Amino acid sequence: MAGNDEGRSGTPGGPAASVITKVKPKAKRPNLYRVLILNDDYTPMEFVVHVLEKFFQKDVEAATKIMLHVHHHGIGECGVFTYEIAETKVTQVMDFARKHQHPLQCVMEKQ
Repeated sequence: MAGNDEGRSGTPGGPAASVITKVKPKAKRPNLYRVLILNDDYTPMEFVVHVLEKFFQKDVEAATKIMLHVHHHGIGECGVFTYEIAETKVTQVMDFARKHQHPLQCVMEKQ
């Protein structure tokens, strides 16, 4: 009787078979944030171009275009990032500007 398992499975009174399916949760896209530079009357244009090249990997042409947009419209978008990256970039720009004694403002806003 020790080696006989016949009575356990396949009998009408035995345990019912069930199928367990895993439902993959849909991954929600992270919120994105725009990093913006604000115009001021003191920060040199060349410094803004340098910031855009250094922290946002813009080439000279793209950086100059953004800088001129900031100069003429008061605000310009540097890029769109996830929250953590946007926050880091804002902090880096602000620290760099203060270190060089410029009042440049960099902010982020939810897209």
